[in-house]
Amino acid sequence: MVKILLRSIYTKFATNILDRPGRLLALLIFLLLLILPITKPTHFFLMVMVNAFTMATFAASWDLLVGRCGQISLGHGLFFGIGAYITALLCHYQGLPIYVTIPIAVLIGALIAVPVGLPALRLKGPYLSLTSMALPLIVLGLVLTARDITYGEEGIGPNARFFPTLGWYQQWVGEYFLALIILLISASIIYKIANSRTGIVFVSILDDELASKACGINVTKYKLMAFVISAVFASLAGAYVAHSLTTGTRASPTGTLGLTVSFLPVIFTALGGIGTIYGPIAGAFIVTILDQYILGREVMNIPIAWHPITYIIPVILVLILWPRGIARYATDELEDLQEERLLEERGRWIWRRKRVK
Repeated sequence: MVKILLRSIYTKFATNILDRPGRLLALLIFLLLLILPITKPTHFFLMVMVNAFTMATFAASWDLLVGRCGQISLGHGLFFGIGAYITALLCHYQGLPIYVTIPIAVLIGALIAVPVGLPALRLKGPYLSLTSMALPLIVLGLVLTARDITYGEEGIGPNARFFPTLGWYQQWVGEYFLALIILLISASIIYKIANSRTGIVFVSILDDELASKACGINVTKYKLMAFVISAVFASLAGAYVAHSLTTGTRASPTGTLGLTVSFLPVIFTALGGIGTIYGPIAGAFIVTILDQYILGREVMNIPIAWHPITYIIPVILVLILWPRGIARYATDELEDLQEERLLEERGRWIWRRKRVK
């Protein structure tokens, strides 16, 4: 019985992972990230990686909405900020623990996505983009106005930490693994949704909305569904940031509701490859590590004001060379290698069959 079970597990692993170079590469990268803390990196490098994991979760949520459903939102930072501020407010004023405040923040983010999404998703093209871009600015104005509650520009904090009983370095390691697990679970769920029957409907709406309506698909329902799912994971990323050491366990207006926050997933997705889910994750890793670590004080020590100019130039060059994104280009190359390997295996099989005859 055990032998049959192990054989079944190996068969599924070989079919779904080993025989697919892209997935095998993703597995190897995940294992590398899993054992990385064993090398005892500096706490600054761990901070950069936690930021990369969080931004990757945020970017993947944006790609589900834009890359799969075609709803170009430039204000996705709204839900990132809602997640951060809701959990911070509950923690600061109600004294609730993290494992209660974060799920509540995610739920509220999903509920707010419904009234926000219904009117916004009836818009198309630049009108939707401009409308969505205005939403986080409105909430930002409310946060700065209600200084007695939100503490204005200073932000709410310090909030509860994830691992307060551990030492300083051990807290960074704990946050590293927690952010990695959140990214893995979020990306797996988003990828599963994107490749399910619901994801096929999303793509049909992206390709031809009128044809989808003619086939009897409730377009507004599926658009709203994509909007809510995307808001859930964006709120989760924001809620994590509000309790992370990377922000000093603080929810600040510029760090969670600024326009820069809303533009980051656009940059990550354009660099990695839109409509792939894994592309924005790769883009978030590349830009975050390049911006905060390589250009930062531990490597090149370039003044922070020059960072955007320094990393935007290679991003533009990459987009010129590979317009579909660097991650999509890499997976296309791996698929070509897979086809060649399959042809070689088929050739040897045919030769052996002829030889037996």
